[in-house]
Amino acid sequence: MKKNIIIAISILLVVVGILSGIKALQIGAMMSMKPPVMLETVTAAVVEPQRWESVLTSVGSLTAVQGVMISAEVAGKVVKIDFEPGSMVQEGDLLVQQDVVAETAQLRSAEANHELAKVNFSRAKRLLKEKTYSKSEYDNADAQLKQADAQLDNLKAAIAKRTIHAPFSGALGIRLVNLGEMLSVDDPIVSLQSLDPVFANFSLPQQHLSKLQKRLLVRIETDAFPGTVFEGTITAINPQIEASTRNIMAQATVQNPELMLRPGMFVNISVMLSEQQDILAIPATAVLNAPYSDSVFIVEGAPDNSTNAAGQIVRQQFVRLGKRLGDYIAVETGLKKGDMVVSTGAFKLRNGQAVTIDNSLVPAFSVAPTPKDR
Repeated sequence: MKKNIIIAISILLVVVGILSGIKALQIGAMMSMKPPVMLETVTAAVVEPQRWESVLTSVGSLTAVQGVMISAEVAGKVVKIDFEPGSMVQEGDLLVQQDVVAETAQLRSAEANHELAKVNFSRAKRLLKEKTYSKSEYDNADAQLKQADAQLDNLKAAIAKRTIHAPFSGALGIRLVNLGEMLSVDDPIVSLQSLDPVFANFSLPQQHLSKLQKRLLVRIETDAFPGTVFEGTITAINPQIEASTRNIMAQATVQNPELMLRPGMFVNISVMLSEQQDILAIPATAVLNAPYSDSVFIVEGAPDNSTNAAGQIVRQQFVRLGKRLGDYIAVETGLKKGDMVVSTGAFKLRNGQAVTIDNSLVPAFSVAPTPKDR
């Protein structure tokens, strides 16, 4: 019995030894095998030099070429309102009529006195030539005619002050008076703004003074109309620098035929300088933005001992970026001409990642994109 137990244990140990040997051989074979390379498919673009327009950027606001709050010049009751709020008016159009009943009656009396003074003066002038009238009587007739002229002009001016016309063509705002209302001096009636063209006022640091000049092209954008660019030209530059900010104020005139731009709007302004700038540009989609620094992935050849069949890996490179134009962004440092960077798909990469490039579906990058569905 004891002999059988020993034989069983011996057989068990032999079986365990055989299994352990087989497992050791399998583990050794697995360890000797190289892991498969996981390739990521990306698109790539070559860093290339481009010539961009030199641009000075600023923020500004729009003002009307002519804008005023129409107000009462003299006190009086409103007897007629001859405009619709928000409508367009032409220069000279009647807006508001105040009560002029008393002045109109006085005007008729003054006109009669003026006609009588005119007749008397003509008679005195004729009789003076015939030497049948004294010089003092002629002077008295002349003075009475001038007094009648002055009285007539005074009444006409009083009526004109109560007859309020549009001083220029433009758009009216919200009506601030009512029929029958008694107006005091300087009471507001309605806002009147000319909308085409408009002024765009903006400021730039004083170091750009030598670059500014009249007739430079200005491009204007506003969040009220995303994707729409308005163009104008610089028409005025302040002769003095603002002492508090060391900025110089400039003004551009912008055509506004569709009346989209309105006084008071906040706008982004780009001043297009005459010279061009040589830069290195990459697609903006190639950049990985991070709080500590921006970076891109450069495509490089794999080391000789690599198992990457495609022979390409990526290396993360930190860069300093410049201005953006369309789909491109300028690179100031970190890249050189001819470098190949991952243009799309960089978010799924890590340093040393093996990649394969497929540009069959690469998007079309442009410095002046015009998306159809913007």
